[in-house]
Amino acid sequence: MGFEEKFNGEESIDKENMNDYQSEESPEKAEINEDAEFEELAQEDVHNLECGEETELLDEKDGLIKELNLEKNKLFTTKKKLENELETIKERFLRMNAEYENFRKRTEKEKKVIYTDACTDVLKNILPVFDNLQRAIIADGSAEDLKKGIESTIKQFQEALNKLGVEEVETTGGFDPEYHEAIMHVEDSNFGEKEIVEVFQKGFKRGEKVLRHSLVKVAN
Repeated sequence: MGFEEKFNGEESIDKENMNDYQSEESPEKAEINEDAEFEELAQEDVHNLECGEETELLDEKDGLIKELNLEKNKLFTTKKKLENELETIKERFLRMNAEYENFRKRTEKEKKVIYTDACTDVLKNILPVFDNLQRAIIADGSAEDLKKGIESTIKQFQEALNKLGVEEVETTGGFDPEYHEAIMHVEDSNFGEKEIVEVFQKGFKRGEKVLRHSLVKVAN
């Protein structure tokens, strides 16, 4: 074998070895490639994670929107119910107010009628006494006749009071502040304690209601 052939052969072997060497990755390049792959995977994981978080946020958003819509519907229903109740209360109040106003007017009218009827009953019994007093003024006669006429008129007046249920306040049972008013007081051993010794003005009552207290003098 000549030198040239030997050189060409060795060159051919070196080229093959060089190709094999080039085909094998160096540690640095392998590490770079691994980093690139890891970064790519990391970016993919981040993308997937972001997509997952976005989906989760969207789902949460949809849930919140549904919950808000439910609360909104509840509030609307409650508001409508309260408005209806308020309207019912307003109508009831207006109706009660109208009924009360009618009752007040009717009661006032009835009171006026009762008062008029009461006055009419009193006057029917009093007017005859007034007529007799007028006759006594124009009648001729002596003082004794005039006295008898006045006594008759007083009796008639008492009868009219009896018809109306009015009676004199008793003064024989001792002083009673519910029926008597003491305008004078005396110390006198001839009379008992709180004994009425004189009546200045007679009192009258109707049932248990005092129309006028008796004005009296009280002893001891």
